[in-house]
Amino acid sequence: MTAWLDEMRRQTGRMADALGYGPQETPWRSVADLPGAQLRAYHAREREDGPVLLICPAPFKRPYIWDLMPPVSVVRRCLARGLRVYLVAWRDPAVPEDRWGLADYADRIPSEALAAIAAETGGAAPILAGHSLGGTLAAICAARHPGAVAGLVLLDAPLAFGEAGGPLARAAREIPDLAGLRATLGDPVPGSVITALSLQAAPEVFRLQPALDLAACLGDPLALAVHARVARWALDEFALPGPFFEDVLAQLYREDRFLAGTLRVGAHRVGLAGVRAPILAVLNPSGLIVPPESLRRGLAAVAGPPAELLTYEGEPGPMLQHLGPLVGPAAHARLWPGILDWILRRAAAPGAADPA
Repeated sequence: MTAWLDEMRRQTGRMADALGYGPQETPWRSVADLPGAQLRAYHAREREDGPVLLICPAPFKRPYIWDLMPPVSVVRRCLARGLRVYLVAWRDPAVPEDRWGLADYADRIPSEALAAIAAETGGAAPILAGHSLGGTLAAICAARHPGAVAGLVLLDAPLAFGEAGGPLARAAREIPDLAGLRATLGDPVPGSVITALSLQAAPEVFRLQPALDLAACLGDPLALAVHARVARWALDEFALPGPFFEDVLAQLYREDRFLAGTLRVGAHRVGLAGVRAPILAVLNPSGLIVPPESLRRGLAAVAGPPAELLTYEGEPGPMLQHLGPLVGPAAHARLWPGILDWILRRAAAPGAADPA
């Protein structure tokens, strides 16, 4: 397997762009070029007030799912409520980045982003927001650096794996030889191959949901426009470094080490008990990728205050219900006002700027 698989899908995506289905992104500026990622900001540099939010996207897709089009842009919605919005934009791994593992994605790169934000804002501790595996990485970072994080917003993000991890965890447990799989797939592992593995693990999600969603969108122009752009976004994968791919499958999905407190992140042992920041978590029963029990069991292990929970109910438009909390029109109308109220309350709480 080689990078040509990803490039073929990207070429199809560029054809979709020519037909008008590309993203409609908010202007941004580069704050820092980090090895493996770019730190972006969507607000003016001279702005000195407002809560600080750092978005941690999932690492094998492009980040514009958070900023897909104006009616369903998380970035625009946050800016409209006065937040200073930053985002870690992952890059395709290159030498020596193709040797990176969990310590780079969950610790070194996020901590470098936090340092760059602190330098620009005068030390304000941001709230981290992540969806899916991006939320898991944000939680690991918060466990490693509790004094640097003011809060966590976890959107359908797995925390407990093993028996609570859903179809992807079941599929990971059935792989007899992870090292052999990695050797077969190539290094780095093409993003399109990860998409194919996900399809095999959960065909009821990745094959059936898009067809059902398209049919449900036919009488709703906005939902149909969202669906078309999500379908185009789905063609934009990144490769993942082999060590990181193996770390995620072995340490998280198979061995559930984050819950056990034995997750190896470089020279450190990290667990959910190290998370002390306040948490707002969004459950998504209709997504079928992250069981609500994965979040509930993980949240019961954190050392911080009891998490607040919201539930996403599903709707036409997102193509995959797992993506609904980010791009669903109903999610933006009903779910995001509550998320942003929580962020603003957290920013105004005593000690919010110094969570340590």
